[in-house]
Amino acid sequence: MNKYIYIVFTILIFVGCKKEEKFVPRTISSVEIKHVLEDSLLNVRALEINENRVVAASSNGKIYRSILSYMKDFEEGRYFENLEDSLNNNNFRSLAFQGDKTFTLSIGTPAKLFYDGSLVYYENHPKAFYDSMDFWNDNEGIAIGDSTDGCLSVIITRDGGETWTKLSCDDLPKGIENEGAFAASDTNIAIVGDKTWVATTEGRIYYSGDKGKTWEIYNTPIMKDKDTEGIYSMDFYDELSGFAIGGDYTKPDDNFANKIRTTDGGKTWNLVAKNENPGYRSCVQYIPNRKGNELVAIGFKGIDYSNDSGTSWKHISDEGFYTIRFLNDSVAFAAGNGRVSKLTFRE
Repeated sequence: MNKYIYIVFTILIFVGCKKEEKFVPRTISSVEIKHVLEDSLLNVRALEINENRVVAASSNGKIYRSILSYMKDFEEGRYFENLEDSLNNNNFRSLAFQGDKTFTLSIGTPAKLFYDGSLVYYENHPKAFYDSMDFWNDNEGIAIGDSTDGCLSVIITRDGGETWTKLSCDDLPKGIENEGAFAASDTNIAIVGDKTWVATTEGRIYYSGDKGKTWEIYNTPIMKDKDTEGIYSMDFYDELSGFAIGGDYTKPDDNFANKIRTTDGGKTWNLVAKNENPGYRSCVQYIPNRKGNELVAIGFKGIDYSNDSGTSWKHISDEGFYTIRFLNDSVAFAAGNGRVSKLTFRE
């Protein structure tokens, strides 16, 4: 009997040790870039991957979709389908899709939000300027924009995008004059479960733990002294771990206070990689399934990678883009001026 107990005990110890194996981050050394859609008229800052599709929305009002299963044998540009020619003369910087529903939101006045090409929200406020959009689930979504009438612009749907309602300033924290968001990469909103974080030009984080019903403000130490400074992009790996990046696109090499990190759900933020590259970047994303250790930052000055949660960074390409989304831990799609590209990251 003692012999069997010893065997079982030994197996349990072995299994326990296996579970506690330390996760070892990779070291990405290069990125292979293949342009999959090229058009001199394209300027893409809104890009999403979901439901086996890549969808891009352009500043010329066109929406492009690709089915990922076609990509093994694609020829340049051919697997991207132009969905909506009828939406020309709209500058799309925000995009979301849930199931078969595609939502696009234009910048500037009047603000126009389309659901599969049909107008579902219209706002003619002289200061209307929407920057980013995302969904909590198939029925509930949010879009945010620059301040109007003393508070940030926040519109919400609870019926799958059929109707959208703008929150009253009475339901939001008091805004700073001209506070808004940068419509640079459609990554001003981060969602994990019911929790939502919104990053602003003033370097502040609006936080809601109940899908936009109530809000509070968290401050950050990111550079924000000029109109061209603030948080340009933010991502959360889980409910606690988040990263944000910004800088000044007019001085893209400035790097003294443009990268911040939180480990407590956004309540407190600390500067990281201060006075170290990268400088200005328009988009940052966690690489999926890498325990929050690995991130990629992207902008018109190139692509940078971190494997220590943003403490240090490695420049891996000078190829410029505005926004990026990951398909898995090695493949992403990025978009920018004149193209959408497939990126394969290699050790």
